[in-house]
Amino acid sequence: MTQKNEGSCQCGAVKFHISGPFESFFLCHCSRCRKDTGSAHAANLFSTVAKITWLSGEDRIKTYRVPESRHEKSFCSECGSAVPGIQMDGALLVVPAGSLDTPVDIRPNAHICLSSRANWDDGLDEVTRLEGLPG
Repeated sequence: MTQKNEGSCQCGAVKFHISGPFESFFLCHCSRCRKDTGSAHAANLFSTVAKITWLSGEDRIKTYRVPESRHEKSFCSECGSAVPGIQMDGALLVVPAGSLDTPVDIRPNAHICLSSRANWDDGLDEVTRLEGLPG
């Protein structure tokens, strides 16, 4: 049975379907991924065999590549949400885990680029946890 996932951006303009398995799942702490997400790390799934079908909004996708690097991010031009991108001349599908509307069935393989992680990204498991907003 082929693995299937559905996903979308925040505003719903971009919708997609992915057929096939993810081979890896990394939480990247490099400064570029932190800038992309505005958070402690990016959470991306990778596949060399899965296929993406754009259901809507493919024309609204923009891709930014950091000059003189392999680092790029695809996003919805309406709401700015990260969306999948095809990289390495079509050889690699990169899917932001948060863009999926279906459950992610694999656990992250590793935290990567920890040498450049944010100075506040240490001991986060000790920070108070709330089920909703504070207050």
